[in-house]
Amino acid sequence: MSGDGNKKQFWKRNTAKVPGNIQHVYGAQHPPFDPLLHANLIKAGNKPPSTTTPGKPKKATTFQEFESITSDAWDVGDDDDELLAMAAQNLNIEVVMETANKVIENHSKLQERRQQQMDKMTEPDEKDGEEAHEVEEEEPEEEEEREEGAETTTDLSFSSEALPLSDNRLVKSHSEAPVGSPKEVGIEQAALHRQQSLPHRPMIPLVARMADQNTSGTPAMTEREASRLDKFRQVLAGPNTDLEELRKLSWSGIPRQVRPITWKLLSGYLPANAERRESTLQRKRQEYFGFIEQYYDSRNDEHHQDTYRQIHIDIPRTNPLIPLFQQASVQEIFERILFIWAIRHPASGYVQGINDLVTPFFVVYVFEYIEEEVENFNVSSLQEEVLRNIEADSFWCMSKLLDGIQDNYTFAQPGIQRKVKALEELVSRIDEMVHRHMQQYEVEYLQFAFRWMNNLLMRELPLRCTIRLWDTYQAEPEGFSHFHLYVCAAFLVRWRKEILEEKDFQGLMILLQNLPTMHWGNEEVSVLLAEAYRLKFAFADAPNHYKR
Repeated sequence: MSGDGNKKQFWKRNTAKVPGNIQHVYGAQHPPFDPLLHANLIKAGNKPPSTTTPGKPKKATTFQEFESITSDAWDVGDDDDELLAMAAQNLNIEVVMETANKVIENHSKLQERRQQQMDKMTEPDEKDGEEAHEVEEEEPEEEEEREEGAETTTDLSFSSEALPLSDNRLVKSHSEAPVGSPKEVGIEQAALHRQQSLPHRPMIPLVARMADQNTSGTPAMTEREASRLDKFRQVLAGPNTDLEELRKLSWSGIPRQVRPITWKLLSGYLPANAERRESTLQRKRQEYFGFIEQYYDSRNDEHHQDTYRQIHIDIPRTNPLIPLFQQASVQEIFERILFIWAIRHPASGYVQGINDLVTPFFVVYVFEYIEEEVENFNVSSLQEEVLRNIEADSFWCMSKLLDGIQDNYTFAQPGIQRKVKALEELVSRIDEMVHRHMQQYEVEYLQFAFRWMNNLLMRELPLRCTIRLWDTYQAEPEGFSHFHLYVCAAFLVRWRKEILEEKDFQGLMILLQNLPTMHWGNEEVSVLLAEAYRLKFAFADAPNHYKR
């Protein structure tokens, strides 16, 4: 069978027909179950040989053809704050990159310590009860070292770490850490190894108390976090909020307690002047429900039926693993928000993927009114006025976000085309080996990165990570429209080892559509952002610096 035949069979198995001849490719959070693909995914050491023929198979020739198969498819330490402080100053790029490197290096050392401890705990012949006790006692020491390292001022002297890495890479993948099992193993051993290769982590809810939880199991509120919360409250308490200072604080993550008001300010929904906020909220909320009264009944009109039908189909698919979003009242809220936005933006209308962009705002604004976990929270227990406020605020903030990236959703989605092309160019410069590997097996960037741009990585990351990521996007100039490109590049290179291990088109596509991020938390997001920040300074602010 030709390589073209393999691709067609792959897409046929991984797409589901929906009305309007639109195909839906499920993401890492929404994988379909296919026994054959599932077996291929976990058989790391028993793959069939590639059947790709030497000849170049026929490729999709238009963006629409690609779109039709892919359309829907923290605080670790004070290094983050220093990185942010330098963003506001005109410093030498090498200094900035060195600081970003330091954030990443600290994370790598921490991961190495954890791996060494894991190796010790998995060697029963060399361990006795006394040694096991010693390992347990090393944990607090490690945390103390980490706190000391975070409090140490970053040395800004130049070093070779600020320069591009060897083998044509600027960003080094942390997945290259050595693992302790042989490569050629059976299915059971492969699954066991995959579990053992991860650090021991507590189970973390998909949504609940996202800002307070860290995958390393640190306490919900440390002294340093309490200090940061006080800084936020001081900035927010003034009669006129200093938005620049608020952005600087927010880049490294926003405490849950002040995230709702901070997001509303940074998005431009609320004015900086405190006296005008209440009147602005009342006016905008009334305006939104005026739209509901004026337009929502038209959802059954002939010229709006297709739009409403597609929204109605997509809503149950939105975060299907989280009970909160399966409640009828929440789905009705989302339908109203999306329908009103669509008819007020006829240039784009509703496009699959926009439904995902409502969820972070909705969750954050629910947190404004509750203290308990939100993942299983019954929204019907809230007063009707509170639910109306959450709905209106979510609509306006989503609208502000989409105003900056609307060319992602207009006809032929030109914004996504440009960004995917820019991603391909960027990856070819920072990691030529990964780029050539995907070229070798004829993986087009559009086949996986379309969803990354269309859904802003929401299908690739747990919702708690998306919300943390959006803290920085709100704080970063053109975060959603520009900085997101560098986050996608850093995200792709993060999986360098896994990508290079795949030796056929099908294996690469399964990996790129089901990246293992479910265990991710603030640590992983902070490292991803540090790498993206370094790339932005190297390429966006000095575009000729690394030209070939």
